[in-house]
Amino acid sequence: MIEVTDTNFDELVKNSQTPVVVDFWATWCGPCRIIGPILEEIDKEIDGKVVIGKCNVDECSEVPMKFGIRNIPTLLFFKNGELVDKMVGASTKAKIMEKINAL
Repeated sequence: MIEVTDTNFDELVKNSQTPVVVDFWATWCGPCRIIGPILEEIDKEIDGKVVIGKCNVDECSEVPMKFGIRNIPTLLFFKNGELVDKMVGASTKAKIMEKINAL
């Protein structure tokens, strides 16, 4: 998984030829701690087909504000640098994979 920040968002997400899933999270967020290991597991399984990034909302403000992130965890799904889907709240591995496979 990659760390997505205000400074590297365009380079890692907007300019990516590979689909990207960005997890907006914070260390104090209980549901974020639930979804984190699921995303790590998915990242190992899909190895290279999709890039999974994490954006800590306590350390970044521009990117979360740009996409109107008000609740965490929020997963944003990008294809060819464009936002194509969104998932708010903790979810199951199956539901996350369903969205990834749709990319």
